[in-house]
Amino acid sequence: MALLVQKYGGTSVGTPERIRNVAERVARTQAAGHKVVVVVSAMSGETDRLLNLARQVQSNPDPRELDVVLSTGEQVTIGLLCMALIEKGVKARSYTGAQVGIHTDDAHTKARIQRIDEERMRADLADGRIVVVAGFQGIDVGGSVTTLGRGGSDTTAVALAAALKADECQIYTDVDGVYTTDPRIVPDARRLKSITFEEMLEMASLGSKVLQIRSVEFAGKYKVRLRVLSSFEEQGAGTLITFEEDERWNKPSFQGSHSTATKPRSPSWACPTVPGSPTPFSGRSATPTCWGSSPVWTCTGALASASFSAS
Repeated sequence: MALLVQKYGGTSVGTPERIRNVAERVARTQAAGHKVVVVVSAMSGETDRLLNLARQVQSNPDPRELDVVLSTGEQVTIGLLCMALIEKGVKARSYTGAQVGIHTDDAHTKARIQRIDEERMRADLADGRIVVVAGFQGIDVGGSVTTLGRGGSDTTAVALAAALKADECQIYTDVDGVYTTDPRIVPDARRLKSITFEEMLEMASLGSKVLQIRSVEFAGKYKVRLRVLSSFEEQGAGTLITFEEDERWNKPSFQGSHSTATKPRSPSWACPTVPGSPTPFSGRSATPTCWGSSPVWTCTGALASASFSAS
């Protein structure tokens, strides 16, 4: 049995029909014997709609109140997805970032995760539930809702996978993996079977929109196995984002009824250097601290979203 975190973006949950399709995929994954945590974005176009609505009321929206408005998009999606799962007879429970215990700093509209309380998720998983979490959001020390910035749902998914020590974090999107270049522009673009975190960071720094760069930093920092998959295709291994030293050609994909072998974890990771910068991540500290089985996950380093240790 594997513990999987699956993230579905706005296009994947853009209509009620697509939400039902996601529910079917998630239910099949659980039926194959896996424990599943799902992170979802707002429905396609919803965040822009909410932002425009806020600007119609206040030309320069107050950051705190803007976070209150923008966070509602994901709240709608988690409720609808749980309804679709329950309709199928599957036990599921939804949580906002605040409810599940994603604690951030108070930098509204661009907050960084500081710690995650994982006890509630583990209890639900042990009870046979699928846990559905709103991406992109958290709560600060004063109890105010915060958001993580564009692409923040990727960061939420990877952070939860790291906190739960998930076997794999699967990012479902509208493409079936990472390509050598944009396949919509270059017909001969080739899908990569595997790519290292360092290579993915370079692509993200050069403008690739497959994954948010902070989520790649997170995953690399704590060796979270990342896989990019298409939510519109039933088959396919996607692209595995991993480390050069991994036996990446021999590791199984956690899909359907595939092997449930787990991966080894190293307590440390050497922060890769982004090409063009004199030091890793522009000189920010990236010395990792090994963390164990504590139910509370705490941020301690100068690397913000990518530097965590157990409390």
